[in-house]
Amino acid sequence: MALIKPHGSDKLNPLFVYDTAENEALQKEAESLASIVVSSATAANAVMLGGGYFNPLTGYMNKADALYVATDMKTTSGLFWPTPVLNLVKAAGAIKAGDRIALKDPNVEGHPVLAVMDVKAVEEFSDAEMALMSEKVYRPKPPEVHPGVEAFNAQGKVCLSGPIKVLNFSYFQNEFPDTFRTAVEIRNEITERGWKKVVAFQTRNPMHLAHEELCHMAMKRLGCDGLVIHMLLGKLKKGDIPAPVRDAAIRKMVELYFPKNSAMITGYGFDMLYAGPREGVLHAIFRQNMGATHFIVGRDHAGVGDHYGAFDAQKIFDDEVPAGALKIEIFKADHTAYSKKLDRVVMMCEAPDHKKEDFVLLSGTKVREMLGKGIAPPKEFSRPEVAEILIRYYQSLEK
Repeated sequence: MALIKPHGSDKLNPLFVYDTAENEALQKEAESLASIVVSSATAANAVMLGGGYFNPLTGYMNKADALYVATDMKTTSGLFWPTPVLNLVKAAGAIKAGDRIALKDPNVEGHPVLAVMDVKAVEEFSDAEMALMSEKVYRPKPPEVHPGVEAFNAQGKVCLSGPIKVLNFSYFQNEFPDTFRTAVEIRNEITERGWKKVVAFQTRNPMHLAHEELCHMAMKRLGCDGLVIHMLLGKLKKGDIPAPVRDAAIRKMVELYFPKNSAMITGYGFDMLYAGPREGVLHAIFRQNMGATHFIVGRDHAGVGDHYGAFDAQKIFDDEVPAGALKIEIFKADHTAYSKKLDRVVMMCEAPDHKKEDFVLLSGTKVREMLGKGIAPPKEFSRPEVAEILIRYYQSLEK
């Protein structure tokens, strides 16, 4: 049985230049090209284009495609797509349509060339168009500040569009050699493991017992051969746990509590958008492109603050994603928690006879307080071996 097809094409088309001679020739050519140091979001888009996660896109969107995607979730050519993929700058300087330019990495010392771009258009969004995209994609709740909208608008309003060739994967390959994987590599590994039905789990946090059990639950109910834990390795908001700590905690959990050859621990190089429902759909496209047949969408998926309803990221698949637009199937999950009555983790919606006090529920603030004091959360909330790694991290912050 062949793997699930990628989004929008029969085969995956990563934009990374794998041919060594061509890559070196482009690196050499880039030295003589006009160059710009791009935003972190633009760099992350290049990494995702390079790895095949943004298949079938060939580069950065132009103004018309970005506005269409924001309002209608499709490009002008009719390709289903949930979020604009842009190269935004504050000013283009002398760069004009027809130029070939080097895109430099803002996140690596010395700003090495990340990609070479053929500029098809240089356009500017009006304030009203920036506001429209912010409203449609991020769905913020004023007057609250939305970190995704802030980051989006901070890049500038000038849009450089056109195809790119990606020359490296920024800091992700060096800093996370055991975890960072392209969609190409994950597809290959799924094939090597002989998995047919694969469920993916997205995380930007360490996994507590409820997350772990949710993965076991999804695998069992869907009859999956394997699980891909796919963690975000890019920029987060202040206060989120750094990727190396999450990575160590998740590896320990899988090593001790998952059967051999049942779970892959991987990560991808993207900055969190915090775009709730729209980002949930984007996450589904990533997972289809990397070969997963199913994707877990939980409570407040990709959310931030109180900007979204608890299940908005599930509803969008029913209400706004056209039938057949995606091949991947969504596993909708409720909040999972340990039931004192049943002595196991359950989905809260599947325990209608329970009251709030029948569950072991701890707020993120409370957990962080406990870990900072060197106290492990109860075993019904977190595996002790995972808690130990997090305690070491939180105590290091106090020093």
